[in-house]
Amino acid sequence: MNPKIFVGAAVAGLALILGGILLSGPTIMISSQEGNTEIQNMPQVKPLQIELEDISISKISERSVTIDLAFKLSNPNPRAMIVQTMDYQLFETGYSETEQITGGQIGSRPQGMVEFGSNYYTLLGENSIILRDSQTIKNSGNTADLWEAFEDDINTWRVSGDVFYNLSSMTSGQENELHFEFIK
Repeated sequence: MNPKIFVGAAVAGLALILGGILLSGPTIMISSQEGNTEIQNMPQVKPLQIELEDISISKISERSVTIDLAFKLSNPNPRAMIVQTMDYQLFETGYSETEQITGGQIGSRPQGMVEFGSNYYTLLGENSIILRDSQTIKNSGNTADLWEAFEDDINTWRVSGDVFYNLSSMTSGQENELHFEFIK
C-alpha cells in the first residue's frame, strides 16, 4: 500500500478532530443573579480625597527658586488603598494663566508584571497621608515679572493634576483616577 494514503487519512482525521473542538467551543454556565444578595449588599467604594496642604517658596536666589508642595490624601473607606502616582502641574497665575512653570510626579506606576522596589504609598482605611515634593526653577532671565513676584512673595498659584490609585492591592479592582485642581 501507498504510505501517502495513510498520511492523508491521518491528516484528515486530525482536521476533523480539531474542527469538532473549534465548533463545539467551551461551555460556560452562568447562574442567575436574582437570588444573590451578596453583590447587592457590597459597600460602594468612595473616591480618594485630596487637599493642597501647603505651597511655599523655601529658597530664592538670583539664579533659582525652590518651591515646596504638600498634598494631603485621605481614604474615607474602611479598606486600604494603594496610591501609585500623583502627577501635577504648577502655574503662577499672576504671571500666566496658561503657561505651566513646573510640574512633577510623586510615586511611580508599575511597568511590568512584577516590579520590585516600586515607589507607591499604602493608605490605610479611614486615614490620611501627606505627600511632599520640591521643585527648583532656574532663572532664565526672560521672566522678570515672575521673578519679581517670587522675591516679593505675592504669588497666586494654581495646581492641577491626577492621582492614580487601586484598592488594597495592585491586582484587586481596576485602576482609579482622580483629577484635582486647586487655587491658592
